[in-house]
Amino acid sequence: MKIGLMLAGLVFACSAGYGAEAWAPQKEKEQDHLGRRLEVFTHGVKAEWGYAAPQQDTFFVLHPKLPRENAPLYVVLHSAGHDVNSCLKCTLTPGNHDIYHSPEDFFALYLDCRANKNDWWWGIQTYKGPEVGPTEKRVIDTVKWVIRQYGIDANRVYLCGNSMGGSGALGIGIRHGDVFAAVKANVPGLVEHVSSRMFFPPQRVPAGVAFPDPPITVDYSAQNDKWSTNHEAFAAAMNERKYPLFLYWGPFGHANNTANILKVNDLVHSFDWLSVRKNEAYPVFTDASTNDPLPWPHHCGDKKSGQVNAFFRWKTLADTPERAELSLFLVSPAELKTSFAIPYEATADVSVRRLQSLRVMPGETVRWTFGGAGGEAKADGQDCVTVPRLKITARPATLRVSRKRS
Repeated sequence: MKIGLMLAGLVFACSAGYGAEAWAPQKEKEQDHLGRRLEVFTHGVKAEWGYAAPQQDTFFVLHPKLPRENAPLYVVLHSAGHDVNSCLKCTLTPGNHDIYHSPEDFFALYLDCRANKNDWWWGIQTYKGPEVGPTEKRVIDTVKWVIRQYGIDANRVYLCGNSMGGSGALGIGIRHGDVFAAVKANVPGLVEHVSSRMFFPPQRVPAGVAFPDPPITVDYSAQNDKWSTNHEAFAAAMNERKYPLFLYWGPFGHANNTANILKVNDLVHSFDWLSVRKNEAYPVFTDASTNDPLPWPHHCGDKKSGQVNAFFRWKTLADTPERAELSLFLVSPAELKTSFAIPYEATADVSVRRLQSLRVMPGETVRWTFGGAGGEAKADGQDCVTVPRLKITARPATLRVSRKRS
C-alpha cells in the first residue's frame, strides 16, 4: 500500500479514546520502507493533555536497517505543507526534504499534526504564551512512550523539523533538555513559538521557574526567507541566556534540499549534532569574536552567508563531584573543508552546562583554569558558571572548573 494512503481505512481502538485511564497507542500495521521495518500507530488523547475534545492521531516508528540494542532516536516534525504520510514519502526521493531522512542505524519517530484542526507544532495561534499546550504534551509523551517501548538510548534522542516543524523543534525542544540531547531546525517558520515558551525578552522568566539545561541547538535560516523574521531577537536571547546555538544563514530562501543549501552555506551540517549525548557536560560559546554580523533585521537584502559559533569544538574529559574538565579547540582546515575562512583563534565567554556530577549552587564561587590562565567565577541564578574571554585555538586546551577549597 502506498504511504500516502496509510491513514485511509484505519480502525481506531476504543481503548485509545478521550480520557482513557491507560494510554496505549495501537499498532495498526507494519510494512517495509526502504529495507527498514515501519510500524503505524494510532492513539487517542490523555485527559491531562488538555484537548477540548477527543481526537485521533497517527505516528510512525521506523526501525534501524539492522537490528541493534540501545539505538538512538531521530524525531521528525513535518512542515505545514505536509502530514505524517507525505513527510515519510519524501524520504523515498534523495534530496527531498533531507532533514526528514533518518540515519539508517537509528530508530525514527514521525509525528503528525495535520489530522486535527489547529493542532500545529508552532503553537502560537491556538495555544499562546509560555504555557505547555496539548500538542507539546502529546509530542513529549509519545517520544517517552517510544523510548520505553523500544529500549531507546535515552541519552541520544534528537528532535528536528522543517519550516513549521523547525519552529516546533525550537519551541518544543529547547524547553525539554531533559528529553532531547540536541535539536536541529531547517528554515524554522518563525521564532515566536520558542520565544514565548522560553520567556525570551521582553518577557522575563518568573521567579521560581527553572528549565533543564537546553539541548544543543542548530538552526539554519535564510535572510531572504520571510519566515526567518526576528532571528536577531532569537539569537540575542540565546546568547544572553548562555544557551548553546550554532546558527547558519545565507540567501537560500525557504529551502529544504541540502545540495542547494550547501551551495550557499557549506557549514550547515558541519557540526555533528547526532553525536551529542544528554548525559555529558557541554560548553556554551557566547559573544565570540569569530561570529559574523547577523543579517537581521536591517541587512536582509544582502547576499552574504554567515555563522555563529560554527568553528568551536570540544571533548568532555571529566565530570566528578569536585571538578569538570572540557577540552576546547577550533576545528582545523584539515578537518573541515569549507569556503569560509577558518579562524586560527577566537575569543569567547564560555559557560559550562549539563554537568552530571559537579553540582554548583546559584551564587557559588568556583575556581577555573584554562591553559596558563586561571581565576574565579560565580554561578548565576540558574547554576550556570561562565568564564569570560577565553582565547581558543586549534590546539586543544583544557578548561577545568572546580570547587573552592576552604
